[in-house]
Amino acid sequence: MPLLHALREKLNAAVGGLAPSSLTPREFRLPAIPRKTHAVIGMRRAGKTCFLRQLQETRREKVGPERAIFIGFDDDRLADIDVEQLDELLEEYYRRYPQFRGRERVWWYLDEIQLVPGWDRFIRRVMDTEEIDFVVSGSSARLLSREIHTSLRGRAMATVVSPFSFREFLRHRGEEPDAPVRQLTAPQRSAVEKRLREFLVAGGFPEAQGVDVATRIALLQGYVDTVLFRDVVERYGVTQVAALRWITRHALRSPCGSFSANRLYHDLRSQGHAIGKAAVHDLLGHLVDAFLVAAVPVATESERRRNTNPRKLYPVDPGLIQAFDSGGRSNAGHALELVVFNELQRRNADVAYVKTKGDLEVDFLARFPGGREELIQVCVDAADPATLGRELASLDAASGEHPRAARKMIVMDASAAARIKHPRTELLACHEWLLS
Repeated sequence: MPLLHALREKLNAAVGGLAPSSLTPREFRLPAIPRKTHAVIGMRRAGKTCFLRQLQETRREKVGPERAIFIGFDDDRLADIDVEQLDELLEEYYRRYPQFRGRERVWWYLDEIQLVPGWDRFIRRVMDTEEIDFVVSGSSARLLSREIHTSLRGRAMATVVSPFSFREFLRHRGEEPDAPVRQLTAPQRSAVEKRLREFLVAGGFPEAQGVDVATRIALLQGYVDTVLFRDVVERYGVTQVAALRWITRHALRSPCGSFSANRLYHDLRSQGHAIGKAAVHDLLGHLVDAFLVAAVPVATESERRRNTNPRKLYPVDPGLIQAFDSGGRSNAGHALELVVFNELQRRNADVAYVKTKGDLEVDFLARFPGGREELIQVCVDAADPATLGRELASLDAASGEHPRAARKMIVMDASAAARIKHPRTELLACHEWLLS
């Protein structure tokens, strides 16, 4: 009876919502595919719950509050809820709004749904019998993209929510440009460039905005600890926790670097960790599954070369670099490369790095939906002639192996981008590219 009472209270509150102005609007969009359950996934604290609230608010404006309800299952009063109680919740909803059953489509936004055993069976059945669309979200410990497709038998679409992009970072501060970036005045452009340098250090986790450095570092380190223990150790039964921590610190302190599982294996063994090569592969895979890092392969059509070459690991957010680099080194180059990579992912590009036959490297080969390809080199100091020449030489070599790809160099300094001209390479200031 207490559980049923809690469910009814939840339903009473379910048609409520947060005012749209209280949340920073995100740029993510759910695919417009009918009769699909949409799963909102991503790293912890990236803003999944707030995004569900925003989706609910948008739907409420179109169909009214009674047809767009939000229910969060992380309430301690619902700790023992099961599928039978979900059925009771459904029936209670239609007892209150019988005019909708079988006549009007309604939308349910279910947060932390993974806490209900058998939730996938409930959703499959309701999708077949009722006029309800579901948007679900939950911890990456239980909701992985591949598992969603399996549990819902191909009737789901996953949307990955990540920390703020640079545009969202500005929007959160009320500073998003209201004009095309190339039409900004000189003071406006300088203000945006200043904010970009701040973004490279602070990152885009919503809770980490506007706090002092010590608090931000403690907050981000806490996020990573929670990921390791809840999304990796508990989920996969990992016993080699010290090795997992070492790999994680190494990945976050050396961002955008090449990671060979074989080299990691030897490094771990030399430090006294009794671990096998297969376990190292598994631990890296778990960190990717938890959305803490992304692994980028070398650009090649050869599956063998792709598997034997090191991958480059990119943290989910630039704020994690400072949070785990206790040496105080300048990481502007790595942070800039990471921000570009994250933006390419938001633009749905398939990303690899290029290693030429002459052992030169280009940061990204991006293949976009529709077939367009771009070779992208990221450079902090394009004003230095030696650095510029080296980066252009790498693009020259990569162009010979990928002739269809357009060539771009993304640089920090807007004046260098405007001043330097190259017949085959487009130079872009990073803030302009991010806001384009």
